[in-house]
Amino acid sequence: MGQAIAAAVIKNHLVEPCDVCISDVSRQRLEQLQNELGVRVSTSNVEAVNGADVVVLAVKPQTLDAVIAEMAGKIPLPALLFSIIAGKKIDTLTHGFCHQAVVRAMPNTPSQIGKGITVWTATQDVMTKQRINAEAIVHVMGRGIYTGYESYLDLATAVSGSGPAYTFLFMEEMIKAAETIGVPKELAKILVLQTVLGSAEYAKSTDKDLAELRSNVTSPGGTTAAAINVFEEGNFNGLMQKAVEAAFCRAKELGDE
Repeated sequence: MGQAIAAAVIKNHLVEPCDVCISDVSRQRLEQLQNELGVRVSTSNVEAVNGADVVVLAVKPQTLDAVIAEMAGKIPLPALLFSIIAGKKIDTLTHGFCHQAVVRAMPNTPSQIGKGITVWTATQDVMTKQRINAEAIVHVMGRGIYTGYESYLDLATAVSGSGPAYTFLFMEEMIKAAETIGVPKELAKILVLQTVLGSAEYAKSTDKDLAELRSNVTSPGGTTAAAINVFEEGNFNGLMQKAVEAAFCRAKELGDE
């Protein structure tokens, strides 16, 4: 996701490639990013943030402690710390890095093509210019929703943050099911992807409730009704509830680890 943000801000001319520095432990990875994006690279986090206006923190939750140990007090005071780490609270970030101007955001993978959604919040120490920078980053990734309640970030993690994986799983299994009834694999993929894409766009284009849209497609005694009955018999609603709750609980656990 860090690479996606770098690519998006460069593509949308928010910054020049030479003004972006990316750090990573893998020299091979850095060489690839340098060739693809034209950015500066470094294996040193401290070197990468030197003179930065915005520091994007895009590491796995499990590695945050090591990054804090290296970076505490090293982020330039005028810089905005923009974190996309799942579960890790603002309090952890401000105290760990000894830095008060922090934005915590939860984007999702469609952000890589500018079609994502990002729920974000900010500390009171974020100045007007820094907030403008944060809004610009969120905008190039897709739609942004600001909230004054940090607790919404864990909720968003379970829904929109993890949501693409739920959707991909549904599509994956739908393609497999299509193959079992004789649909060629490539045709099955096209049918499923376009159906999901079109359904989402159609739902966005109307004021009708999703339940009404589903009902409009489901004629009594018809083919769709037969399929929906199977979902209901298998407790699809209950499984979805459990899945989202599991993701939410894990997001909260990550904040406490």
